[in-house]
Amino acid sequence: MDVAGQLKRGISRQFSTGSMRLSGRFSFTRQSSLDPRRNNLRFSFGRQSSLDPHHRNSVPDGLAVPENLDSTMQLLFMASKGDDKGVEELINEGVDVNSIDLDGRTALHIAACEGHVEVVKLLLSRKANIDARDRWGSTAAADAKFYGNVEIFNILKARGAKVPKIKKTPMAVLNPREVPEYELNPLELQVRKADGISKGAYQVAKWNGTKVAVKILDKDCYSDPDSINAFKEELSVLGKVRHPNVVQFVGAVTQNMPMMIVLEYHPKGDLGSYLQKKGRLSPSKALRFALDIARGMNYLHECRPDPVIHCDLKPKNILLDSGGQLKVAGFGLVKLSKISPDKAKLAQEAHVDPSSLYVAPEVYKDEIFDRTVDAFSFGLILYEMIEGVQPFHPIPPEEAAKMICLEGKRPPLKAKSRSYPQDLKGLIEECWNPEPDVRPTFTEIIIRLDKIVANCSKHGWWKETFKLPWK
Repeated sequence: MDVAGQLKRGISRQFSTGSMRLSGRFSFTRQSSLDPRRNNLRFSFGRQSSLDPHHRNSVPDGLAVPENLDSTMQLLFMASKGDDKGVEELINEGVDVNSIDLDGRTALHIAACEGHVEVVKLLLSRKANIDARDRWGSTAAADAKFYGNVEIFNILKARGAKVPKIKKTPMAVLNPREVPEYELNPLELQVRKADGISKGAYQVAKWNGTKVAVKILDKDCYSDPDSINAFKEELSVLGKVRHPNVVQFVGAVTQNMPMMIVLEYHPKGDLGSYLQKKGRLSPSKALRFALDIARGMNYLHECRPDPVIHCDLKPKNILLDSGGQLKVAGFGLVKLSKISPDKAKLAQEAHVDPSSLYVAPEVYKDEIFDRTVDAFSFGLILYEMIEGVQPFHPIPPEEAAKMICLEGKRPPLKAKSRSYPQDLKGLIEECWNPEPDVRPTFTEIIIRLDKIVANCSKHGWWKETFKLPWK
């Protein structure tokens, strides 16, 4: 082995200074199996940061310092084991006392967590940054306080250490093991502060360089139990659904302020905006879109053990991905009170927008309902895709909703018969039937739509009208 190569120093991760220290005993190249940048892991030295939401396994007692660790990691390892002589030796050899690991943690953070008083005193005597913050914003004093290391906390306080004031969220957990699997690091989210974003609305952000949709819980909601319960309910529903035609849940921030829900981003916008721009769709595209919606809704209705009734299915809550596929969104937002496994009613604090054109009469009139309310909404959406206008356009939506839900009127099917393949009119009329028992389930809707598509293909319907759905 090349002797000169053995004498090359490891690289100390000093993001704040960018400096590299020389060390005579360690290999310049870190083994790939232990390189956190390659394996996306972190070295874990005993107790984790008091603000780290992710539980990491501690280094077993009695483990010797691995020879292939760079100088920074050796310093942190010595601090975690309480080896003040080893810490002193490394600092004397030129290792920066304020070197940090990938999580921004210094030897002082580690020693404060572990309760090693002599190491803390040594580090302070060597001008360790007493107020250095790790990636989660925690200081050595905060870590010492969190783990009950009173003597170290008092030493740091006497030296003027600052303890960051941490506001706990309503969903904060005491044990890091209880942090939800979906928890995201808020430092990895870049949210653009834009004017005109309504409270509770999703806005574009970046998560690790990827565009996502983020909804931030308004600060006024933290003291409102109903708002917090609604947030938890939405998380509960989003976290359990996985389907190509249902919007994908990315994760959430619940252990830090502000609390956020993060979903996949759809640059093509929603079906409502698409229909406003495109108007009437070709029968082929309308049927393909209808199948996307039906498949997503059928999945939600068949979720076990808790089926999801949308209650607010409308074009604005149906997103269009870059491949031209529709994805159902906006579910889990209307709070329901279960009457039985199949029946529900709007919760006392819930309400429906009176201008919503797509809501079923039972929901509009605050009656007991079942999952067929979503089939009703689906019928009106399918109508709009074929006709190219909202029901009863240009009558104002609030008036049109009254006509549909209170007067029992239905919009006229004006489009040419060629726009309505055989059996499609009948399906629409069954979906918006005032009697819930007449409305088909989404399982039945999918079967009937598939038959309509097959029949159209058989008779050459698509030769002139076929277009890719995203055109």
